[in-house]
This record gives sequence, structure tokens and C-alpha cells, in this order.
Amino acid sequence: MVDQTVIRTFSNMGHQRHGRNFAGFQDIGAPVAQYIEPRGCVRLSLAAGDILQIGEHAPRARLALAAFGPRGGRIEAAFGLPAPSPVSLDDFDHRPLTGWLAANGADPTGPFHATCIDGLTEPLVLKAPQACDVVVALPLSHGALVGGQSVDTVKLSLKRAGGGRTLPPALGDVRTEFTVSRASAMAYEVREGEILQIIDVDGQQCSDFQAFRKSALDAGTEWMIDGTTTRSMVRRAFPGPGLFDKFYDGAMKPLLQVVQDTCGRHDTFGLACTARGYEERGFPGHVNCSDNISNALAPYGVGARAGWPAINFFWNTWIDPHHHLQTAESWSRPGDYVTMRALDDLICVTTACPDDIDPINGWNPTDVHVRIYRPETKVMQAIAYRKKEDAPMQISQPSAFHERLAPLTDQFAPARDLWSPIAFPSYGTQGEYWACREAATLQDMSGLRKFDVIGPDAERLLQLAMTRDISKLAVWRGTYALMCDESGEVIDDGTLFRLSDHLFRWCCGSEESGTWLNSLAAEHDMQVRIHDLQGALPNLALQGPKSRDILRKLVFTQPHVPNLDQLKWFGATVARLNDREGIPFLLTRSGYTGELGYELFCSRDNALPLWDALMEAGAEFGLKPMGSAALETIRIEAGLAASGAEFTAGCDAFEAGLGFAVDLRKTTFVGDAALRRNAQSPRRALVGLHLDCDDVPVHGAPVFKGERQIGQVTSATKSPMLGHAIAMARLSVEHATPGGLVDVGQLDGRMKRLSATVVTVPFIDPKRERARA
Repeated sequence: MVDQTVIRTFSNMGHQRHGRNFAGFQDIGAPVAQYIEPRGCVRLSLAAGDILQIGEHAPRARLALAAFGPRGGRIEAAFGLPAPSPVSLDDFDHRPLTGWLAANGADPTGPFHATCIDGLTEPLVLKAPQACDVVVALPLSHGALVGGQSVDTVKLSLKRAGGGRTLPPALGDVRTEFTVSRASAMAYEVREGEILQIIDVDGQQCSDFQAFRKSALDAGTEWMIDGTTTRSMVRRAFPGPGLFDKFYDGAMKPLLQVVQDTCGRHDTFGLACTARGYEERGFPGHVNCSDNISNALAPYGVGARAGWPAINFFWNTWIDPHHHLQTAESWSRPGDYVTMRALDDLICVTTACPDDIDPINGWNPTDVHVRIYRPETKVMQAIAYRKKEDAPMQISQPSAFHERLAPLTDQFAPARDLWSPIAFPSYGTQGEYWACREAATLQDMSGLRKFDVIGPDAERLLQLAMTRDISKLAVWRGTYALMCDESGEVIDDGTLFRLSDHLFRWCCGSEESGTWLNSLAAEHDMQVRIHDLQGALPNLALQGPKSRDILRKLVFTQPHVPNLDQLKWFGATVARLNDREGIPFLLTRSGYTGELGYELFCSRDNALPLWDALMEAGAEFGLKPMGSAALETIRIEAGLAASGAEFTAGCDAFEAGLGFAVDLRKTTFVGDAALRRNAQSPRRALVGLHLDCDDVPVHGAPVFKGERQIGQVTSATKSPMLGHAIAMARLSVEHATPGGLVDVGQLDGRMKRLSATVVTVPFIDPKRERARA
């Protein structure tokens, strides 16, 4: 129901192209696909005639379906579905539905009534008989499995009737919504506490935005978002969900808090497009955002401007190495949005930019949609995560341990599709570092990707895909390994554990591992299944010299698997908490710190009890939570490689410092020929640098010998244990001998030099005696 809030509009279609065949145009009639993970849910708003297809082949899927009419009434029967029955809200992550359920008269605390379906051997197709909302959930009670196996991820495909546009589902109780037509602007009021959502309907469409403090306008003063102040306050080009999440006015007072952002690429430098800008490119009289903004705001007493400073949502700009402002087609997809909470009563203006003579709008201006939600709407902080550029969008989620982490810190950053703590203020990064070195730390590492490789050809596939000799890996043992492409460049790294003769678990950094394994299995016609565990197996890293002492108080193992004292470096076992009836978890002696350490993998249902038990048992040993900032310092000291730093495009496994994980005695694996060739004639090597100062060089800083650049820094930190800065760097082999003297360039690479000595890595504990203890 749209209320009667006054909305000011200005539109002029001069010099507008009406064709729909420009680069960047999306077929708005094409099916829109998204995926639901086990314990996940999604709500879709359907119009009459829309077709929703659920699943393609998901025999282990346990579905819960609910259909709501326009006023919240239940209409499952209209779809031909059986009558709904109670489903516990504890059995799936219902948080995205909380605000919407309350707004539609349902109890957001449960129970939730839905039609339950076990297993899909063919797609379930539902055609909407009327305008309605459909909720699809994958509940999983008490870690139960369907048919004794893990639950499938389910694909949803939505086809709009008549090729209609697909807007993202509403986040909660909408007070009002409207569409800003292309080449126009609309001004509107947003009240304190309300949530404003700006949606790019068709994708690649810039939307200029400005907000004024209403009380200041009433007093005759224009206090609005100031881009320079905002950049200074948030320490980046634009705010985003997380710690630095607000837009500020010139008095450094916050106006809006960014809650969700699914695009992640915007502009706060450029003016909204102007009449003068078009005139100077040969288009006098062209409609422009600045004039549209002035006209839309005039009824509110805001003075006109020739050029409006604005927040340019979805405008793709950046500063190049020569300090020029560059622009290209937008990164936004159809339905991408920015969601903000108003921190005061505001007058806002939104445009749908008319620029059709350069890439800003994908060469084809389209509409922008605006929704305003009531203050009680609960919207969690989130960004968009896509496994690949063309993959469906997933909204970032709190991890299974978030309920314990959130009271300890507000400092979270995205780790793939999860929020991960950066540091804990009670201890600080230094305190967490020393706890890991001298006692023990507990860290949420659920952002790791896990794949089960299952079947008679599992070993044969892994022999082909990985640089280690997997045939020598015993049951309940693991190894660090690499996947390389044909040129020897590292696709992914991780730890592989053998759980039985034909079952392996690969814990790695990215989804590319799953794609690569599936493609190799298909190419070689192997009898094997690669199962992406997705969010079903959250894990903790318990690291530090006291970690074994803590586990001794908790770990119970059956006699047929290794016990805690039998668990050597890279060993694995199945354990329970305290006794044979306790919480089950996979326990591995592994980690990313170079210290004695373990990783624990459990079901989502058991995540919080496992955290609580570890923290309670570790209290006497000085156990502390640890964030990503301390881990970064520790992993550099330990000489451990990171994706995007030590291994990246154009760099083979040896140049990444990972030659120890390449077994050239194997007869055949992907990339072996290139790696054998490169091993004979290496050009670059990864080394350590001891800097004789506390200045920490940035990633990519050039390394010089005299006036010639001989390499670049890959990672650097201030080492608390060594008392000075250290770095890993990739140097030409002629200058990679330990003891050599080099300079690291700063201030454009040449105006300041940091003297450094070449050393071997790791910097600390070169024989890995701590991890092997």
C-alpha cells in the first residue's frame, strides 16, 4: 500500500535514445535464477501468471513451501499444494523473513506453517494464480540428513509473465515505493529510522543521489551529503556495510547508514551530469541530472545549481596510476541495490541518469526503483557475493558463530559470503597475536570452502588435479596441496584429508576448486561426485602452544579412529565433545599460523555449543578470540602464501614459493609439463626481506637493486616477534640469494627507499618445529 507522501518529479526526454539493443541491455523476460543452501530460505513476490520452477534434480532436498495472498492469507491450495503443517523456525535461517512476517500478520517467532516435500526427482513448477508471495526454505532439523546423505542445494528459476521486470523481493514492510523513469529525477521525504532502498532495475544504470537534513532546510540552511567529508570519515572512496558505513554532511554529522550493497562500485568524486558537460561534447540542450535535481528539489526551497555534487550510485569510476579519473560500464546487474537507514528526517533526491553518449549507463539509460521501509523493518548488514562474475548473487550472512562474536566486536569484514571479525577491542590485534604465540586463540574460519570428493574414481581424479601424490595418503591423514592449470599457475590451494578409501575432503580457498574438479571429472568420464558443502560445515581454528591442553579436557574419540595424542601434523579424526553422546565434529591438526594448532568442523546446529565449550575449557590457559588482522601478521611471519598476494595470475607454483607442494616424481597431473620446464630454468623466486625500519611497504611495492627494479613485495607486516618490518617479495633469481641487499621503493617507488636484506622464509621457526610439537 503506497501512502500519500509527496514526491517531486522532473523529466525531460530530449536527446534520448529509445532503442533497446545497446551493449549492457538485459532481456528482462529471461528466467532469473538463484540458489538456496541447506537451512536457507528465500521469499519471492509473484504476479499473476509468473512461473516459478523449483529444483532440477535434488533427490535429497527437504523443501518447505508457503504461499501468501495480498493481505497475508494462505493460498497453498490455489497452487494445488497439500495443506501446510508446522515447521520450526529453528530448522532454517529465517532472519531474512523476520520483518516481512511481522508486517504480514505472522508471528516471526514461530512456528512457521508450510507444505513440506521430501526429494525432487524432477522440477516442481508453480504458476501463480494471483499476486502473491512464495517462501521456499530448506529446513534441516538437528543436523538430520535426508536418506542418510547431506541435503542438496536447490535452484529456483523465475519467469515473469509477459516478460515483466523482476525486482528483488521486498526486505520488509514497505511504506511507499515508486519508479524514477529514465532521464528524470524525483525528490521525496525519508523519516528518521526508515530504510531507503535504491534499485537498479535493468542493470548498468547510474543513479545520482543527494540527501538534505530536513530541519536545516526548514531553518533556511542546506546541510547535505558531502563527498569529501564522507571519504575522509570512512577512509575510502565510499562507505559500505560494516565498520565505516555512513554518509556525512559538511559538519561531519552522519545522515545515512549503508546497510546493504549488492554492487560494491559507486562514485563520490564526480558531479551529477551537467548541461555544460553535454554542450562541450556537442550535445546542446541534452537532458541532464543536475537540472533534473534542481527542478525536483525546487518545491523544498533548495536553490538551483549548474552542477550538483552527488553520490553517484552504480557509477563505475576509479583513479588510474597516473591519477586520472576513469570511468567504464557499471558493474551493477539487474536488481542490484543499495539500502540505507536514515539517521535524521531527510529530503532526498534520486535520478535515473540520461547519459546515452558514453558507457556510464551501458550506453542505454533505464529506470531506477525506490522503496522506503518503515523503521521497524529488520535488515541485516550485507553485501553481495558471487562465486563467479556470472553466478547468481548471494547476500552475505552472519556465520554460525556470529551470535557469540557480535557481543565481542563491531569490527567485521566480508570473508567471501560470511562476515568475519577483524579484531576484538578488548585485546587488540597485538593481544591476539601474543595469545596465539604464547597461549591459544580461537578463530572463526567458516569462510573456507569444503568439497567432498566421493566415488571409485575419487583418488584418480585427485591425482590428476593436484600436485601431491595422493595415492600415498593414508586414511585419517591430510596434506597441503595445490591445483594448477596447464601453465602451472595456481588455481587454488588447501588441505586434503582422506576419510576413507573413496572419500576425500578438500578444504580450500575458493569455489573455483569445485568447478575445476567437476570439469576434469566430466572430461575424463570418471565415476565420482564432487559435493560442495557450502555453509553446512562451519569451522573453528584453535591455534597456539596451549591448544592441545585445551582439547585434552574436551575430546572423546572411539578406538577405531586416531585419538588426540595420536593425531600428528596433518592428521584427522572424528571426535565428540566430552563423551560418546557429545557433539560430533571433525578434528584435524592443521591451521594457517605455523603454530601447534587444530581445526574443528561441525554442523551449524552445534556451532554455538562447540564455541562455548572451547572458550570455557580454554579460560585457564588464556584462550582468546582472534580476528583476521592478527592472523595476517602471523601467517606472514610463518611464510604462508595467500591468494592474490603470493600466488596470482602470471605466477607459477614455484614463483609463488610453493614448490615444496609440487611432486614432480608423479607421472601426470595438470600443469606438470610447464612446472618441469620452469623448474629447470627459474626466472623469479619468492624470498623474505628484513627491513631495517618499522615502515611497512604495501602489496606490489617495487624492489630495486640500484636503479633497476628486480621484483615486488607480495605481503608485508610489522613483526612483533622480530621487532621490525618484514616482507615477502618475488625477485629475479639473480638477486634472490640470502644476504643480498636491496631497496624497497615508496612514494611513487623512487622518492623514498627502505633498505632490506634478503632472507629465507619462514621468518619464524624455519623448521616448523612449533607446528610439529
